[in-house]
Amino acid sequence: MPPKAKNAHYIDNKLFLKEIILYKRQVKAAEKEGNTKPGVNNYIGKCFMDIAENLAKKPNFTNYPFKEEMMGDAVENCIMYTTNFNPRKSKNPFSFFTQITFYAFLRRIQKEKKQLYIKMKQFEENDPTGKFRNWLKDKFEPQPERNPFSDILEISPEELQNFETKNKIKPKKVVAEKIKKVKKPKKEVLKKDKVPKKEKSRLDIFLK
Repeated sequence: MPPKAKNAHYIDNKLFLKEIILYKRQVKAAEKEGNTKPGVNNYIGKCFMDIAENLAKKPNFTNYPFKEEMMGDAVENCIMYTTNFNPRKSKNPFSFFTQITFYAFLRRIQKEKKQLYIKMKQFEENDPTGKFRNWLKDKFEPQPERNPFSDILEISPEELQNFETKNKIKPKKVVAEKIKKVKKPKKEVLKKDKVPKKEKSRLDIFLK
């Protein structure tokens, strides 16, 4: 569950609400006139950035090395869904955009873990000696039925299985088969050409 915003001292929620309402009116006016959608003003943008920066300082987010990407995603999502805020249903835009920021953080964390898993899996597949796999076992000492990648990435086996089904890495054999398929038409073209019987044996040797 996203955190409840009890103390929003760094944002004036009333002024924030006023600016959001004003911006929604500007968007509606632009749509009626057939103009492009205006961008949010500096105050609204600063509020989005402040929410992202303060949420990133929370214990469950502070240790991630890609916090800049998390905050960038959050601000982008807030700008994208600014007009989704409904002043008739809520007078608390701070809470609304804190939730958007929270889920943007989670999506970025999941995306980064997926990319790290793909890199580590590729490294494992290109390690014929098995040193990397042995290092995983010695370092994390997982249970026999547990995948060590679950411990490294701090994800459940179900999430790990989801990564594997959506991101199957094609082995090198498939690439080799594709190369062979490309070369086959060249041989067929040569066979169709009219070749003297004396030169045919030499050509067969060359093709082999």
